[in-house]
Order: sequence, then C-alpha cells, then structure tokens
Amino acid sequence: MLKASGAAAGVAAGIAVVGAPAPAAAAGAFAHPGLLHTRTDLDRMAAKVKAGAAPYTAGFAKLTANRHAQSGWQARPQAVVYRGSGTPENYSLLYNDIHAAYQNALRYHVTGESAYADTAVAVLNAWSATLTAVNGSADRFLAAGLYGYQFANAAELVRDHGDFELARFQEMLGRNFGAMSDDFLVRHNGAVVSNYWTNWDLANMACVLATGIFCDDRAQVARAVDYFKHGAGLGAIRNAIPVVYNDEDADEGGLGEWLEAGRDQGHALLGVGLMGTFCEMAWNQGIDLYGYDDSRFLKGAQYVAKWNLGGQVPFTASTRRKGAIGGWSGSETVTAAAGVDPSMIRPIWAMIANHYTRRRGMSATYVTRIAAKAAPEGGGGDYGPNSGGYDQLGFGTLTFTRDRVSAGGGGTAGGTTSSPSPTASASASASASASASTPASSPSAMGKGDDLAATGSGDVVGWAAATGITALAGGLLLLRRRGRRDG
Repeated sequence: MLKASGAAAGVAAGIAVVGAPAPAAAAGAFAHPGLLHTRTDLDRMAAKVKAGAAPYTAGFAKLTANRHAQSGWQARPQAVVYRGSGTPENYSLLYNDIHAAYQNALRYHVTGESAYADTAVAVLNAWSATLTAVNGSADRFLAAGLYGYQFANAAELVRDHGDFELARFQEMLGRNFGAMSDDFLVRHNGAVVSNYWTNWDLANMACVLATGIFCDDRAQVARAVDYFKHGAGLGAIRNAIPVVYNDEDADEGGLGEWLEAGRDQGHALLGVGLMGTFCEMAWNQGIDLYGYDDSRFLKGAQYVAKWNLGGQVPFTASTRRKGAIGGWSGSETVTAAAGVDPSMIRPIWAMIANHYTRRRGMSATYVTRIAAKAAPEGGGGDYGPNSGGYDQLGFGTLTFTRDRVSAGGGGTAGGTTSSPSPTASASASASASASASTPASSPSAMGKGDDLAATGSGDVVGWAAATGITALAGGLLLLRRRGRRDG
C-alpha cells in the first residue's frame, strides 16, 4: 500500500481517489479490455485497416514488418530476471518477449488470425510458469515498472483466450512487478524521496495502475491515481511539471516546464510517454487525468514537444537533493533545458495528440507537429536494439488515431473537459478510500548505498530555486521559483 514513509510522512498519506467521473461498473469490476486499448479501439483499428484507410494502413504496415510481430515467436522465459550493473543481466530476453506478445496480440485483433493470439498466449504462459523474481541493482525497479505495465497490456489483449492462464499470470504479475513498484513508490529504494528522477516514479506508477486494473484491484488503482495527484515523489504531476508559464504560448493554453528537460532529451521523452500511458489507462476506466489541474499534462507535453522541435522554452533553475536516508547525500543544480537532437524520435506522440485534439477538440500545435513528424509510429525493435528502444509499446498511428469529436463534444484549453469516452462501457469508479485498501504488498529486497551510488544517487532531485521557497515532502523537495505563474 502506498503510504507515507520516513521524511515524506504526511505528504503522501491519505490514499483516496478524488472526483473520479465515471459511475461504478457492474459488480465493481473494471472494463476489459481496458488498459491502453478498449474494445471500441480494437474494433476501430480492424475496420480502418480492412477499409484501407490512412494513416491506419501505414501504422499497420509498421507492425507487420516488425520481427516481433510474427507468429511462432519462441519465448525464452527465465526464473530470475536481472537488470543493473554488477548482475548477470538478462532483462533483454524479457522485454523482447513482452513486445512479441503485445505485437502478436495486436496483430490478432486487427486481422482476426488466431495464430497471432496463440503466439502471444504461449509467450505469456511461458513466463508466468517460470518467472520467480526480478533482481539487480537499483535498476531492478526500472525493470519492474517498465516491464510490469507492458506485460499487463500484452496480457490484457488476450485475457479471454481459452488457453491463457489468467489467474497464474495475475499472481505472477502482482508478485514480481506490482509489489516491487508499490514498494518503490513508498520507500524509493531507501533514498530521500526526491532521489530518483521523474521517469523512475512514472514507470512504477504505470505498473501499479496497470496491475491494479488487470487484477481488478480497486484499492491498488486508487493508490496509483492518488500518487499521480498528491504523491511525494517526482512522478506526481506537480513535481514532474513544477512550473507553468501561462503567458508562454498563451493561445495554446500555456507551457509547463518538464522537470527532466534539465537532465537530457531522452529521459524527458521517456517521462512524457509514461505519463501519457498512465493517463490513457486511467481514462479507459473513466478517470480523467489528462484534464487534471487545468490540463497540466498537456502543458508539459507541449513544452517538451516545442523544445524537441528546436523552439526556445523558458526554464526556472532548480537544485536537486539526492542520497540515502541517514547516509550519503548531495545536490545538483540545473540552470537550462538540455540540448536536443532533432533526429531523436520516440513513439509517444500519437496517443497524446489524438486525445487532446480529437477526443477533446483542443489546440495542441506543438504536440500535433511532433506527432506528424514521428508518424507512422513503430514499436519495440524499430528504435534501436537497446532497452531504450523498448520503453514504449508504440504503434500509436495504428492504435490511437481517431476521428475528431463532434462539435461541442470536447473540452477547452482553459480546462473545461469532456467526460471520459464511453468506449469503456463498464468503466469502474476509482473512489476507493484508504479504509478499503488491501494490505500492503510485501517489501522487495531493499538496496543500500551501493545501489544508490551505482544508478540512483546520480538520478535525483531535491529542489531549490531563486526567490521564495515552497517546502514539500518534509523539506526534502524544495522549490524556489522566480517570476513564475503557476497554474
């Protein structure tokens, strides 16, 4: 269970989801399929490809050309997956198999050809019968978060297949991924709450949410959503996007400074993709986080898109505090957005652009432009052979392109938003309170200072900037903002 821990006590306490707009589903279940793709989404893809409609056909061609999307893919399950320095790393076997399962399942839903569903099920069953642990350095938490949410999405697409071992997969997913991600959001691997960059939190938030939906655990979903809104770590939306410049590109609704823009381009893109994934999965269960806090995520995505397109963006200097609780500590200051490589593309933009401009009818010029630049989006295996090329499931041109809402059906840039899409016909209410929470997950094996020194201690943020100080998380996260206009 996500609860206050150590110096963050009182900040992350009170686990509840506030203001979820959807009615409770029958018998309290979640809508399935209902992670990144709903039944309506899957039917739309199949119909559009069958009709030869652009750009769906281009997106589908990217899928069919990928080596992971071929029926007959042979799984290579491992009893223990390792990620991180000082360990016998084998996690590439896991992410390749996950992407093969996802791509085959997606191809099945578009074509109706059972060989692809059978392949996906065989891969997922092999892993649920074999995997016992995810271990390694601090990077094991990245593995838990990234591959946990992806595993859940692949399995969600075949959960009704007659040969899929649903209960066994749910148990494996919760034990090896959900519990570790839950634990990370509570304890942050024994580090100060601001120690890990935004994408660490977001990966684990996505895993907790996806696991909760896949396993029909309402309390777990409530914890994930509450963390997005009120969490002490850097994945919470007001920490990930700490400054809003309402007077910058005001006709677009303003820009929101993305915290990791001060780190580097690749991790900023990763974070935007992960937050979009989180918002999309929540939306498909009737929980509107895309529009939360005056569409703050849109402002952050617009900022990153403009910056990646070579535009000038404002930046408020910040100092980040890092280290282990009761141990080593330090700080680091960033004063400007990092440089960008215009050729760096990640398959994250179609989902975001289509939500705001097509579902809601809002203006999102920079996001729309960068989505067009990235189209047609591929997936794992299309963006390099290393793990960064597998951080997103991708194929957004195929999966997220949608028709524009009818007049009056969308929200406005000022924050008035439409209700979540009716595609999740059995949308679940996420109003579970802390009193209804399930018992806390068992803590994973906690790393010590060596893990922090290896990967975590250099990946951290505690803040201070130039005039006026706002203390968060028991003094561990400090913001000093100069001339800000915070939405």
